[in-house]
Amino acid sequence: MGRDVHDSRFRHRYLSHDALTHQLKAWVQAYPALAHLQSIGVSPEGREIWVLTVGRDPARKRPAVWVDGNMHGTELAGSSVALAVAEAALALHTDALPLPEELPEHLRRFLQDVLFYVCPRISPDGAEQVLRQGGFVRSAPRRSPEAAAASYWRAHDLDGDGRCRYLRVRDEAGDFVASPEAPGLMLPRQIGDPPPYWRLYPEGLIEHWDGETIPEPEWLAGVPDFNRNFPWSWRPEPEQVGAGPYPGSEPEVRAVIDFAGAHPNLYAWLNLHTFGGVFIRPLIDAPDSRMDQRDLALYRQLEAWGHARVGYPTVSGFEEFTYQPDTPLHGDLTEFAYHQRGCLAQVCELWDLFQRMSRPRPKRFVEHYSALDREDMEWLARWDREHNRGRLFRPWQAVRHPQLGEVEVGGLDPVNGLWNPPPEELPAICQSVTGYWLQVAAMLPRLAIADTRCMPLGAGHWELRVTVENRGYLPTHGVNAARERPWNTGVEASVSVQGCRLPRPGQARQSLGHLAGWGRGLGEASQMPWFQRSGGNAHQATARWILQGEGEVKVCLGGPRLGHLTRTITVPTPPEPNKRAERGNA
Repeated sequence: MGRDVHDSRFRHRYLSHDALTHQLKAWVQAYPALAHLQSIGVSPEGREIWVLTVGRDPARKRPAVWVDGNMHGTELAGSSVALAVAEAALALHTDALPLPEELPEHLRRFLQDVLFYVCPRISPDGAEQVLRQGGFVRSAPRRSPEAAAASYWRAHDLDGDGRCRYLRVRDEAGDFVASPEAPGLMLPRQIGDPPPYWRLYPEGLIEHWDGETIPEPEWLAGVPDFNRNFPWSWRPEPEQVGAGPYPGSEPEVRAVIDFAGAHPNLYAWLNLHTFGGVFIRPLIDAPDSRMDQRDLALYRQLEAWGHARVGYPTVSGFEEFTYQPDTPLHGDLTEFAYHQRGCLAQVCELWDLFQRMSRPRPKRFVEHYSALDREDMEWLARWDREHNRGRLFRPWQAVRHPQLGEVEVGGLDPVNGLWNPPPEELPAICQSVTGYWLQVAAMLPRLAIADTRCMPLGAGHWELRVTVENRGYLPTHGVNAARERPWNTGVEASVSVQGCRLPRPGQARQSLGHLAGWGRGLGEASQMPWFQRSGGNAHQATARWILQGEGEVKVCLGGPRLGHLTRTITVPTPPEPNKRAERGNA
C-alpha cells in the first residue's frame, strides 16, 4: 500500500478537490473489499460529489450511518473530519490504519457490520473557490436566478497577493476605526473614537454597479443556501433567505436527497459545519415540549457523549440556534434527515473558538456570533500572532480600485483561524469527533435469528417457528419522529420451499412489525433505581409456517432498513430436542 493511504494529509491541511479525490481513490485501491466510491452527482462546475461506502461487502444493505461535510463553501474543516471518519471506519477492519481510540473487542465486532457512508464535500465548487482565493462563499459560487440583476460585491484579488481579504475607504461617516493594537484589525466605531473613520467592504468589484450606489455586502441574499433547500418544512424566498426556487433545486442538494431516498438503511446522520464548538439537534421549528420525548431521551445520551468526548455542548436548534428568537429556519438538512428519513441527526459546528476565548455561554448559544466586544477582538489578534502564524490579519496597503478610486486592501482573511480551525488543530478535532461518531454508530439496530424450531403436528405436517430479535440499542424504526413513514417498514419474514410444500401459500410472506431496541437514552423513568424495569420482549418476534412433507426451507428475514438474514432448515429436523439443522448466512 502506498504512502497516500497512510499519510493522512487531510489531518494537517485543507485539501483541494483533486487531492480529496486522490485520497478517496487511494483507499479504494488499497482496500477494495472494504471501500466503494461512487459519484452521486456533478456540480455545475463539473466536480464530482463523492460518497465513500465503507464496510465488509459494501454493496450489501444493512444499518448504516452517514457523515457529510463542507455543504457551505467556507467550512473546510468538515471535509477533514469526514475523511477521518472514513479512515476510522476502514481501521475497524485493518490494523494498518489508526483508530481514534482502543475499542473493546465486542464493540469493534459490532461496528464491523455497520456501513459508513461518507460524503466529505457536498459543495466542491464552493470549497474550491475558498481554497483558491478566499472570500465568503455561503454554499456555492453562483447567484440565484432571481437575483441576477441586483448589484452585489464579487470577490476579486485587487492587490495580487492571491487572497481576497477586505478593502476600506476613508469616510467621515465611516462606522469602523483601526485598532491601535493590531495592524489589520478593524473595530466598530464608538462615540469617543477620534478619526480617521472607515467604511469596510469585501475585497472585490461591484457587479451591476450604477456608478453611484455602493451596495451593502449581503452574505446570504441572492445566493443559494444548501441548508435551506431540503424538503422538510421548506419555505420560499423571501420568507426563507437562500431557499431556492423549490426544494432540491440545487443539484448538490438533489444528489443528497436522492441518495437518502435510495438508502432507507440510514439510522444516524452527522452534518459537519464550522464554527462554534457545538452540536445542534432537532427540533429546528418547535420547542422541546413538542418533541417526541423518547427521541429527546436519545439526544440526551448523545449530548452526554458529545460533552465527554469532544467537549462541545448540545443545543436545541429552535431554542438556541435560530437567528431571531421563535423564528424557525426552514429547509434544514438535519430536519429532513430526522423527520423524513428516520435518522438520529445532528449538526456539529466544529472549532470551539468561543471556548478558547473563555467567553461565558449566553442564554442562547447563537448570540455568541454577535456578542464580541473590543477586548475579544483584540484577544483574537493576539491569539492570531501567537498561535495562528498570523494567518488572519495583514496590514493595509493602498491600491486603486477600478470603480471606487483610492482604497486600502488588507485586514482579515477569516478562512484559517475563524471560519475554520488552524490546520495545527485539525488532528485533535478529527480524533475527538471520530471517536464520538463511532460511539453513535454503535447504537444501530442489529437483527439476529434467536431460535428455530420445527415441531411435528402429525400426518406429515410440521410447524416451523423462527424467532428474530433486535440486539441493538435503537429500535428497528430508528427515531420515533419517522416511525409512521410509509417506507419505514419493519421486519418481514418469508420462506421458499424445496421438497416440502406450504399448504397455505399466502402465508409464505409475513410482516412481523418493528422490534424494540435495548437502549432508552437518558432520563427514562424505567432506569431509575426505585422501579427499574425492562420493556418485556418487544425486541423479539416469531414467524410461524405450516409445512407438509420433507425437504428444505429457506427462510429470509429483514427489510430495506435492516438488510436480510437467511437460513436453510431441513424438514423434519433431527430428533434431538431443538436441534438446529441449518446452513447459509446470517
